[in-house]
Amino acid sequence: MPRTFETIAVVGLGYIGLPTAAVIASRQKKVIGIDVSDHAISTINKGEVHIVEPELDMIVHAAVHEGFLQATNTPQPADAFLIAVPTPFKAENGNDHVPDLTYIRAASKSIAPVLKKGDLVILESTAPVGATEDMASWLAKERPDLTFPQTHGEDSNIRIAHCPERVLPGHVVRELVENDRVIGGLTQRCSAEAAALYKIFVEGECITTTARTAEMAKLTENSFRDVNIAFANELSIICDRLGISVWELIRLANRHPRVNILQPGPGVGGHCIAVDPWFIVSETPEEARLIRTSREVNDGKPDWVVNKVQQAVGELLTANPETIARDVTIACFGLAFKPDIDDLRESPALTVTRKIAAANAGNTLVVEPNITELPDGELEGCTLVHGDSALEQADISVMLVDHKAFKAMEGAWIQSNYLIDTRGIWRT
Repeated sequence: MPRTFETIAVVGLGYIGLPTAAVIASRQKKVIGIDVSDHAISTINKGEVHIVEPELDMIVHAAVHEGFLQATNTPQPADAFLIAVPTPFKAENGNDHVPDLTYIRAASKSIAPVLKKGDLVILESTAPVGATEDMASWLAKERPDLTFPQTHGEDSNIRIAHCPERVLPGHVVRELVENDRVIGGLTQRCSAEAAALYKIFVEGECITTTARTAEMAKLTENSFRDVNIAFANELSIICDRLGISVWELIRLANRHPRVNILQPGPGVGGHCIAVDPWFIVSETPEEARLIRTSREVNDGKPDWVVNKVQQAVGELLTANPETIARDVTIACFGLAFKPDIDDLRESPALTVTRKIAAANAGNTLVVEPNITELPDGELEGCTLVHGDSALEQADISVMLVDHKAFKAMEGAWIQSNYLIDTRGIWRT
């Protein structure tokens, strides 16, 4: 008989945890959402959302008011626990990209007291290879009265697995349901029970493997994308040096039937592609040479863009001797890490804008149609304005994110001779 789950706990109610909790609750399963943020808890329990994601507000509202979703800061007994907490970096021995598993460890410790025989614990957080085993060890230390797969194999009375999220911001609700899931248990029984849980709401295929392979699969997917983006970004720097339009070059090269070069940009952002490759590098620093170099290329692109802006300022001042630096207005178009969302996490556009503002003696204008206010403490001295106003005032325009709103602007409006277009939508 397939395992049944009536009560599921989701630890971490952020960009992944809350949509996951809401989708499971929409299948009329009791879901306990656990978070440390009082604001998140109170917002959710009112049937509202504290993050922006299409369709999520309606699903949360229905799940809460129908009694299937409740948020709390205190773990409660459940049949399964999904851990979806952040895995940031920490600095250690001169390395700024050491994976920090503090949140996973804290989540494990928080649920340990309410675990009971037969429970399933799944790590959804993207993490370095071996993190699921670490989680199992932390749980075992807290609950020596229970048995775990690392010591009792298939006979353990707690099941442990890893199932990384594989969704695109802006499409999370749909992709949670439609995408295939890679599920890696510490034993085959762990994998099978985890697959049974995901089949509650996943219409895609649930593919089982080992925990380590599942961990590496997520890291590999995003490292592959990062390497390909790095090629495009490096190509843009080379073309700039050689006086070639990278946009035309890529269009021509992509006419080859086996070539598909991506589009360059100001860097790489988001909570996955800009982060996950470092997890591979941290575990295998001598072997991951290409992956490390790609990360360095993409991490270095924002500084290259800032240098291009500084060159434009110098050219403008040289061409207009009566103008001084504090008279120069720079407009930055876009802050999000990708088009048409409000998510600023690990955003290269935000990094570029911050550095421009810090160096600019004049006004720095910011255009970001998906937010209503600038992030606290990030862009001191900057002013959030509409696109038309920015173009009227700007001496130098910096295109950073190819939002639909920016693509819709008429090319004739872009009057500035000083344009740095990192996305190739205004000047190709």
